[in-house]
Amino acid sequence: MFATPAFAQAADGTAAAFTSFVPLILIFAIMYFLLIRPQQKKLKEHKAMVEALRRGDQVLTQGGIIGKVTKVNDDGVLEVEIADGVKVRVLRATISQVMSKTEPAA
Repeated sequence: MFATPAFAQAADGTAAAFTSFVPLILIFAIMYFLLIRPQQKKLKEHKAMVEALRRGDQVLTQGGIIGKVTKVNDDGVLEVEIADGVKVRVLRATISQVMSKTEPAA
């Protein structure tokens, strides 16, 4: 009917609190290495690719248009020739892939 002295003693709260946060910390670490870090790396590579664009590169836009860069402006706009005499202006950020890279002039 009465509680025995063993059950009446309080447990140490700091050890229990720490052990309950360990799984949460592990989940965050796994999420960082599997999701966040690769996304940041891919974004950094894309930014470097877009910065290195120059005239003559064949590019693929996010809309699926393949063309050749004819003019590179400083304001983030490229002029891309998609057919003979047909040029469109696209933003640098919309370039998804460089299909073929031109060699720099000697």
